[in-house]
Amino acid sequence: MQREDGEPRFVVLSGCSGGGKSTLLAELARRGHSVVEEPGRRIVAQEQRNGGNALPWVEPLAFARRAMAMAHADFAYAAKLSGPVFFDRGLVDAAAFFCHLTDSPIEPLPGPVRQYRREVFFAPPWPELFESDAQRQHGFAEARSEYDRLARAYPALGYTLVELPKTDIAGRADFVLDRLFA
Repeated sequence: MQREDGEPRFVVLSGCSGGGKSTLLAELARRGHSVVEEPGRRIVAQEQRNGGNALPWVEPLAFARRAMAMAHADFAYAAKLSGPVFFDRGLVDAAAFFCHLTDSPIEPLPGPVRQYRREVFFAPPWPELFESDAQRQHGFAEARSEYDRLARAYPALGYTLVELPKTDIAGRADFVLDRLFA
């Protein structure tokens, strides 16, 4: 799961909800890179399709538990992919939400979390870009609170945040790839 230089090949895109992570992930996929879509959006889509309650606005703890389980399963999937693998959110995001709900501290996480690259590409709050939708029913204030929690959680676990520039999608993708392969 590591590159030749010893850095893990799993790269996380995290940060503010509605900050353009999924669009960036799609651009990276278009450029031929392996990607793993956000667990939260996949869970919400499944729950809405099946009439389930593991939704962040209905049963947030059930949602957080499913997100952590899905993030773990994503590692097994990603291990079969070649080259760098870009994750739209990951285990730390799900664990930070769980810890927020249970009022417990974020602690070193077991196993797969150390397989992520130390640098996490972090989408800043971008009100002009943010939109609520059927799968993102919260507002910008809640997105900002989530951003603040994640900005504390990742460094607490030894990660370095690399803020994504507020630019067009091609510029963002170039920024990430230049940072990784320069």
